[in-house]
Amino acid sequence: MLSTYALDSQVLQKGLCTNCGACQGLCPYWDSHRGRTLCYYDCERADGRCQRFCPRMPTDLGALARKAFPGETILPELGPFRALYLARAADASLRAGAQHGGVVTALTELALREGLIDGALLTRAQGTLEPSGVVVTEAAEARSCSGSSFQIPPSLAALNRALREDRLHSLGVVGTPCKTLAVYKMRCDPLPENDNHAGNIKLVIGLFCGWGMDWDGMEALTGRYAASGAAHVDILPSKYHSLEFALGDGAGTVVPVDLDEVLPLVRPACRACADMTAEFADLSVGGARSADGWETDKHWNQIIVRSRTGEELLELARSRGVLEFRDPPDTALDKLKQASLGKKRTAVRTLRALCGGLGYLAPSAGALPDCD
Repeated sequence: MLSTYALDSQVLQKGLCTNCGACQGLCPYWDSHRGRTLCYYDCERADGRCQRFCPRMPTDLGALARKAFPGETILPELGPFRALYLARAADASLRAGAQHGGVVTALTELALREGLIDGALLTRAQGTLEPSGVVVTEAAEARSCSGSSFQIPPSLAALNRALREDRLHSLGVVGTPCKTLAVYKMRCDPLPENDNHAGNIKLVIGLFCGWGMDWDGMEALTGRYAASGAAHVDILPSKYHSLEFALGDGAGTVVPVDLDEVLPLVRPACRACADMTAEFADLSVGGARSADGWETDKHWNQIIVRSRTGEELLELARSRGVLEFRDPPDTALDKLKQASLGKKRTAVRTLRALCGGLGYLAPSAGALPDCD
């Protein structure tokens, strides 16, 4: 039997909450403030959507993947897998405001224009601070959400409100791995009497994610290195060991920050996440990595195709000339597997320490032992 107390004791008190918003927008008991999830009252329900949807409640990820992606190849390190591509938006003006190659924005705009979805949950980053979840219904609105913030807003609260209204019947969702996992739990494990209209979710685009930062810590770091405002923040490939603030001052000023100063500000819950590539999604998108080097790669994305829905959208983008494609290097898939496996191993160590041996979030297809 589950309860609000179980969610509080097993997730919030364990330091596992990512502030994804899956428990919010459902009832007045849950809320968020400056990156922290708040529970105002204990609930007497033995089971509820907040517990069902939470990506950090104990979950058999292997069983969920098989249910959500029947018949698909599931790689132990990366989850459901059909293909890997390098691509970027063909529109140079879109790329200029994007985090890397602008693929996610380009695909979201395309899906809205073509009527594949009638709304999309996105995160409006507002530069680098104070991000928020928004549901957009016009292709032109999607571009205002380009770029990334390393703070983590409770975006799924906006999704829950949109689903509850049942006004948009074909929704797309863009989110980090914790958020896309919550979405698949909504779709695959609904409450029989009230599934929050999760069937209205038709497209899920996941974002590669290593970690997010403590809300206050990101503000302090920005104030120290980009007090006049940063237009862009990025984590460079591991050999650079740095985060960069692009100041947007018209002079192209970029301020590097050593990761030794950044890593203590990472949310503890992110170290307990076993998913780097957003395994629960139709398409998963991250920054490109190739032998061409960072100056080239930072303008491209790598895309994992996970489902027929994702494959069809990508082929539509190719036929419409929305995306430009490159062949990934022969080593790309193996490098991606190794990076993902490293995150899973970190998660297992963290979960063993935080959970006292509880079987939280076993890796998706048994690539690693769970935490028992």
